[in-house]
Amino acid sequence: MIELNLQVEELISKNATDFQISKVFKNYYKNYLESIDTRVETTGGKDFFIKHTKHTDKFLILLYKYILRKNFSSHQPMSTSIPISLVALGSYGREQLCIYSDIDIMILYENIKGYNLKVIMEEFITLAWDCGLKLGSRVHELKEISEAVKEDITIKSSILESRLIYGSKILWFGYENVLNRIRKTNQKEFVLDKLEEHKERLLKYPLRMEPNIKDGYGGIRESNMMYWMANILYGVTNTKDLIGKQFTEEEYKKYRQALEFIFQVRNALHNIARKKQDQVTFDILPDLSTKLGFVNKPRHTKDRQCMSKLLSTLHIIHNFTATMVKKFTRQVLFEASNIPKLKELRYKKNLYIIDNKLFCSFNTTPQTLNNLIKELIDIPTNIKEFDRSYIYYVSRAKLPKIQGKDLKKNVKALLSKPNLYPIMKLIYNAGLFQTILPSTKKIIDQPQFDGYHKHPVDVHSINALKFSEKIKKDEIKTIYEELTNEQKLIVRLVSFFHDIGKGRTEDHHIVGEKLFKSMLKSFYFDEEIIKIGARLVRYHNMMSYIATREDIYSEKTILNFTGLIKTKESLKMLYVITYADISAVGENIFNSSTSSLLRQLYTQSLPAFENEDLLKESTRRIAKQNTIKNLERYKKLPIMLQKKIMYIASNQIFLRLKAEDILDIAIKAKDIDTYIYKITNDSQLTIRIIRKSPLNLGYLLGKLEFLNIASMNIFKLYDNKKAFEISFSEKIDKEDIYFIEEIIKDSFDMNKTTNLLTPIIKKENIKIDTNHTTYLASMHIVAKDQKGLFAYIAKIFDDFNVEIESAKLHTSKGYAKDLLLIEKNGCFCSMQDDIVNLMCIGNKTE
Repeated sequence: MIELNLQVEELISKNATDFQISKVFKNYYKNYLESIDTRVETTGGKDFFIKHTKHTDKFLILLYKYILRKNFSSHQPMSTSIPISLVALGSYGREQLCIYSDIDIMILYENIKGYNLKVIMEEFITLAWDCGLKLGSRVHELKEISEAVKEDITIKSSILESRLIYGSKILWFGYENVLNRIRKTNQKEFVLDKLEEHKERLLKYPLRMEPNIKDGYGGIRESNMMYWMANILYGVTNTKDLIGKQFTEEEYKKYRQALEFIFQVRNALHNIARKKQDQVTFDILPDLSTKLGFVNKPRHTKDRQCMSKLLSTLHIIHNFTATMVKKFTRQVLFEASNIPKLKELRYKKNLYIIDNKLFCSFNTTPQTLNNLIKELIDIPTNIKEFDRSYIYYVSRAKLPKIQGKDLKKNVKALLSKPNLYPIMKLIYNAGLFQTILPSTKKIIDQPQFDGYHKHPVDVHSINALKFSEKIKKDEIKTIYEELTNEQKLIVRLVSFFHDIGKGRTEDHHIVGEKLFKSMLKSFYFDEEIIKIGARLVRYHNMMSYIATREDIYSEKTILNFTGLIKTKESLKMLYVITYADISAVGENIFNSSTSSLLRQLYTQSLPAFENEDLLKESTRRIAKQNTIKNLERYKKLPIMLQKKIMYIASNQIFLRLKAEDILDIAIKAKDIDTYIYKITNDSQLTIRIIRKSPLNLGYLLGKLEFLNIASMNIFKLYDNKKAFEISFSEKIDKEDIYFIEEIIKDSFDMNKTTNLLTPIIKKENIKIDTNHTTYLASMHIVAKDQKGLFAYIAKIFDDFNVEIESAKLHTSKGYAKDLLLIEKNGCFCSMQDDIVNLMCIGNKTE
């Protein structure tokens, strides 16, 4: 900085232009940012923030001094005599300025005659911008401040963190007096507004596998929120001053250590990205974990260790700040007029139930863990939530050195409660999860990098428990209500502990089965519950796997599946567990496509527990034909058309569709000379085509490659007519339906072609079973998810005149896992090697 000062002085002495001088300033600041040591300085937390803040202070002061020198020349008065103060705001004000953060300042002035203040302030801001500073500036006259904060809550919270950088101390003292008045004005209104704003921010940035460490759950904004409340209500400029008054030194130390790690993460993120970056994404995590000093270990990679620590620190910050904000603000939100009503809502000593939420005093004396669990066992079933005061009370429970027999029996009673979810969420938020359930040790803050799960294992498990108790799908809720109380308990326990085996090197299904057995045995659960539950933990994702990747109309597939599940009751329980597991992944993951596939698998599997002969294709076809024959519409049809319907070539249409739907398609096909189509766009886009004219399927799918195909069925009817049903994983905008219609019409021009990219498919990832059924061969394809993948495959089958009977397309963790069922009465079996070689041609040029 001294060298910069000398350069500027020399340029001034040579009457250099503003442009020449601003260029020197700009080059200096640019070189400063680029010269920050990427291995040492940015792994620091608060220390680096302070160092960077002080350096920025000096740079801004130098800019300001240059502007004063330029305007006053040799007649420059002392800077403290000029009625301007440079005031740092926000993160800059609290000395938490990160490398690429915006530099928020306020230029405070008093409009004294004799100074050309407007020019000075404008030139200073312009010069700062020209130098490359991301300046967030506001200009206020001292007398305007009180009115300005009334306009916007953001202004008030920003100036609470004001810090004098340079300028008039007289003006600053006057500003401090105004600040003190502002802090005491409209406190309740400010608190309520900030609480609402904070709530909306957390809803926008909840805890995810790619967390936002500034605005999200447990992020820096949560720490700011606590500071704003402490500053407004207690007048402190450092929350540390409340040690011994509002929280213990140990509680504050744990919080500050967590916050220091977040500071380190933020510095490292900015430095790696070379820009403002506050989200820890999967692509930046490898560099971040290395920069923060994590190294690979035999059991856990550096990325997993880094993310696990990050999740842990976010929990610590969120729980501490949320609790303290609630504690601080109670005094300003409390209304004495509510005391009589509060007495009426008293549940028992020091406990109150308000709108199905349990409250207590922050000063309630903690009790032993065993007595606490007894209290939780006895709470009314209508309690759906726990206030922060009660969470804080639970977090301070007196813990035993070991779990005794009485405690374990009480844990069993707790786990057996029908309203288990709010209690488990309470225990998790209070930090007692592992203490009460030691077997969950490995899933605490365990990240999931599979590209599918949105939450770490522990949060996902608690969410799965929630969905097992709050079932939104009517057909699944009906099945759940048919279960016995013991079976409902198994559903809740398996939903909760289905991933308990994660965090280990072995297959989590196998490990989970063992852990579930030992844990429930230690809590004295009945052997039958343990046995059934452990099996369901072992196969907890088998139903979703079969439904999305296998031919659920195949007798072989169904028998293999039901052989693992054993009983009809277990199938019902697994259906509900699967719903809870998928729903817990994230919003809209359990969509109409997934729901339909699971329901079909459930329906197809039920006969296996009654009579295996009912699973045979011929038996199922005859049963569906008999149902059609009993329909009044069928009886009224001409005899010739009735015979044609009974002799429809496709077996799959009888296996997959309802009798009414089959008859509807068959009747519509009677008068078709070219084609008809129908587009439905309710929960998902579905295209249904019945045609006699040839359909250019490769072209159709190629033009629709911008949509994700979920499934496709092709049914041979009669008189050379076919029915096509193509379902997509999402719906489209109404205005786009016109374009879909145009594509369908163009697809009946066999001369139409579309440019398809050649995808990369490896030969070893193609599995063919020519004996899938009597009439069908199957082809399983696993490949990286690539645009136009299935359209390319369909084009090859078109070229070979091979009929695809149906296709099930599933994408997971960045990979397409497709199942094709192919007619064997064509040339597929004899030409399969040629077809595979052509499909894999893209791999040869990789």
